[in-house]
Amino acid sequence: MKTTPTPAFMLEPILAPNSDAGTSRDAIGFGQMVGKGLNTRHGTILTLEDISVSFDGFKALNNLNLYIGVGELRCIIGPNGAGKTTLMDVITGKTRPSHGKAWFGETLDLTLMSEVQIAQAGIGRKFQKPTVFEALSVFENLELAQKTDKSVWASLRARLTGEQQDSILQVLETIRLTHSMHRPAGLLSHGQKQFLEIGMLLVQDPQLLLLDEPVAGMTDAETEFTAELFKSLAGKHSLMVVEHDMGFVGSIADHVTVLHQGSVLAEGSLEAVQADERVIEVYLGR
Repeated sequence: MKTTPTPAFMLEPILAPNSDAGTSRDAIGFGQMVGKGLNTRHGTILTLEDISVSFDGFKALNNLNLYIGVGELRCIIGPNGAGKTTLMDVITGKTRPSHGKAWFGETLDLTLMSEVQIAQAGIGRKFQKPTVFEALSVFENLELAQKTDKSVWASLRARLTGEQQDSILQVLETIRLTHSMHRPAGLLSHGQKQFLEIGMLLVQDPQLLLLDEPVAGMTDAETEFTAELFKSLAGKHSLMVVEHDMGFVGSIADHVTVLHQGSVLAEGSLEAVQADERVIEVYLGR
């Protein structure tokens, strides 16, 4: 277990190396990319150890341990009620665990940080239902989402720099909405709104993306593009994808975690977890 460092969660944290000599996270084998300003010397961007969450006596998470590697694309699967949403709530600060530790990099203790501080530190979350500003254009949605001073006075005086505009144009190309940049977001298809919301996260340059059932309601073509998009983002960002569509999971994930009753039931390749008798019993069905 880690020793608790001095909290470091200002807007622009300057992080010192942790004196920890290493934990079981070291066996994960990732670490090709080092996040900006984030200590990831063990190659792990997210560490959850012995996390428990109880609601009126019901344990939504039960001594859960999870390690996400830097630049990894991890899929989280499991039956309804397995704890997937609560897991994301803990990571983003919406829910406080009753027990355990949640680390972003080596030094940021997420259990001591607010939701805003966690977002500013580099964790972005996309919910299942897209939440875009429908009256604004696609470009304006991305402009509003950028990491800038959001005070009223600053917003009134704001002018995009060349670098900010280039960033938005690059994201538009990434999410294939360049030709729709001046279109009101409310006129986009469901899938395009999903892509726009992903773009609104990308312009903030997050290091860890949490994506909740991103292909729900999408056409086959949109689902195929989403798979391509996520695979292109892996390495530049770390991604944690919660999904029920096993075909989609199989098309993107090298590593899958199965949750059951608030704990990790199995981990490994999709083929390995699909062959696990415990997973077949509680999730996949015989």
